[in-house]
Amino acid sequence: MILNLIGIVVGISIVLSGADYLTEGASQLARRMNVSELVIGLTIVACGTSAPEFFVSITSALQGTPDLAVGNVVGSNIFNTMLIVGVSALVAPMVLKPGTVKSDMPFAVVASVLLVLMCLDGFGSLDLAGHRLERWEGAVLLAVFSLFMWHTFRMAKTGVADAAEAQHKPRNPWVSGAMGLMGLACLIAGSDLFVSSASEVARTLDVSEAVIGLTIVAGGTSMPELATSVVAARKGQSAMAIGNVIGSNVFNVLFILGTTAVVCPMQLEGITMVDLSVMLGSTCLLWTFSYTRYTVARWEGAVLATLFLGYLAWLIANV
Repeated sequence: MILNLIGIVVGISIVLSGADYLTEGASQLARRMNVSELVIGLTIVACGTSAPEFFVSITSALQGTPDLAVGNVVGSNIFNTMLIVGVSALVAPMVLKPGTVKSDMPFAVVASVLLVLMCLDGFGSLDLAGHRLERWEGAVLLAVFSLFMWHTFRMAKTGVADAAEAQHKPRNPWVSGAMGLMGLACLIAGSDLFVSSASEVARTLDVSEAVIGLTIVAGGTSMPELATSVVAARKGQSAMAIGNVIGSNVFNVLFILGTTAVVCPMQLEGITMVDLSVMLGSTCLLWTFSYTRYTVARWEGAVLATLFLGYLAWLIANV
């Protein structure tokens, strides 16, 4: 138990260091390529920080534990939207661009709606036990993900970096790339250490696999997003912070679950309509908050974080 607790602390420390390197390296690359930090956040940073979710989901599906795979993604998206944005907004109000609210966030909402509809299997029952994510549904998710990436790279070609971003002289691109890769490696290694240590502690305390997937594993694999977004917000790079969250949520549902379902159709166990409703509702709530002067204010961040704690308390109470 003591060694696992030490592993949790060390894992968190490695993740925080990695987030700082990844954020700085990605920001420098954005300036060097004259691409906005939002686009970098939506693509490179989002895909990189979602790597733990990808490996956990693929591995769990192949090992016959789909409740951990789907629970990991659903829990991670709830964690991203409510706690990460909430904490980041408390650190510094997050200013969004109108294009982000009007064209990027809808993809996160559509991804959540698609997942809910697919999990319901034609509204046969609100009880998800026995429902499946089939290969053709995974293919649909991947097709929508391709559309999202096309949209994002079209933005990259037509957009330019902000004047505030461009006024700083960027580092050598090789140095920036090395910083980003080192940061990503630290994020993956640190989150893996955190998840394995925390999972062992949870099993010692006799906590179920479903709850582990929705809480500890989801929180652990979302630690890169949390650290990256908070560090970015603290540095005044709110575009990268919110882009990281939106991109990660889209990547989690469309690419990770899409790929996992194509590789191995998933039987849904341990996930309820409450979990899916919280995921969809929190995404819509963030979209609503974003329309208020295109800013997620501190009080809105406090609302999101408080709602997350309420959901977590409900989850634990219903173990």
